[in-house]
Amino acid sequence: RAIVQLDAVLAAPIAEWAVCAPAKTSAWPGLAAALVALVKDTIAPALARYRDFLAREILPRGRTGAAEGLGGLKHGDIYYRGYIAAHVGNGQTPAELHAIGLREIARTDDAIASLGGTPLGTRDLAGAIARLRGDRALYFSSAPELVAAAADGLARARDALPRWFGRLPKADCVMREIPAHEAPFTTIAYYREPHYDGSKPGEYFVNTYQPETRPRFELAALTFHESIPGHHLQIAIAQELGALPAFRKLDGSTAFVEGWALYTERLADQMGLYTSDLDRLGAASYDAWRASRLVVDTGIHSLGWTRAQAEDFMRLHTALTDINISNEVDRYIGWPGQALGYKVGQLEILRLRAEAEAALGAKFDLKAFHEVVLGAGAVTLPVLEQRVRAWIARTKG
Repeated sequence: RAIVQLDAVLAAPIAEWAVCAPAKTSAWPGLAAALVALVKDTIAPALARYRDFLAREILPRGRTGAAEGLGGLKHGDIYYRGYIAAHVGNGQTPAELHAIGLREIARTDDAIASLGGTPLGTRDLAGAIARLRGDRALYFSSAPELVAAAADGLARARDALPRWFGRLPKADCVMREIPAHEAPFTTIAYYREPHYDGSKPGEYFVNTYQPETRPRFELAALTFHESIPGHHLQIAIAQELGALPAFRKLDGSTAFVEGWALYTERLADQMGLYTSDLDRLGAASYDAWRASRLVVDTGIHSLGWTRAQAEDFMRLHTALTDINISNEVDRYIGWPGQALGYKVGQLEILRLRAEAEAALGAKFDLKAFHEVVLGAGAVTLPVLEQRVRAWIARTKG
């Protein structure tokens, strides 16, 4: 897939490359010409060499079949546990994470079947998933329609923020479309953080490639996860925390970053941001998607699962389309352990919130809880637990 992407970049006229964009607006002709020459003489040949290296040296030696995961490498189990420690950070084993995933999948199976009654006319899991995946009326018909719907969700979430959060970021979040050369091979959306100097806002990128494959019912949860109150709120607030060292403001635990964003998909319902049972069904499917990652990632890298096994599992338990499932499984193979952080982090934030609500009763303040969670950057889950419990003790008096 990387080779195909590079072929698309290299086939385009160099003057149209994004890196040459400043040459079109520069008031200094000499600088503009120098930039284009640099791209033509240095950058483009380097990308061509990289493309040939992938095709001639790497691809012929690539692994296939059951050996696609880390389990197919010598010491693969040790490597995988290292990735789990890096992304999750709480000492859980692959077997424990796989079991958590299966428990969560059982819960989301029930949720999807139950929610399917009104909007889909069925309370059967397989029937609900088949309808969600196969009914073209539930999908977008054009890229502009998709972008408009995502922009509407972003605007509604922005308006609702002050009722649920005491600390708000100065940086805004704006909509973007994923670049055409990348869109066929990447995920359905992603977020890019603001520039630290304030020169660029946060950016919520949506994939408008083949819009007829992009579900309407998942877009709301996707938007709230990637933009507001998900990644943008957490990352922009972290950047603006003041005297903390840079690594605390600009980097951090995967389980915290992705756990927070997944937590906000459920919070969005409490905020009144979902406008229909179909939106809620999409959120349940997205929750199943993240639960399936625990099963599939550990399956691929620890239990010897093949790509086909991973895709089949996601096809049975989520409403993701085949193109999204294929892209996602490639991601898990190439980025071991990262996908585990979402569900583990979400479950921990939900557990700590329930603990705080039970301990504080009428003194519990959701705005204050969110400020404690977001108030020190993307800390590890054990540190988050310490922070929340210290806040509970202070609040109880």
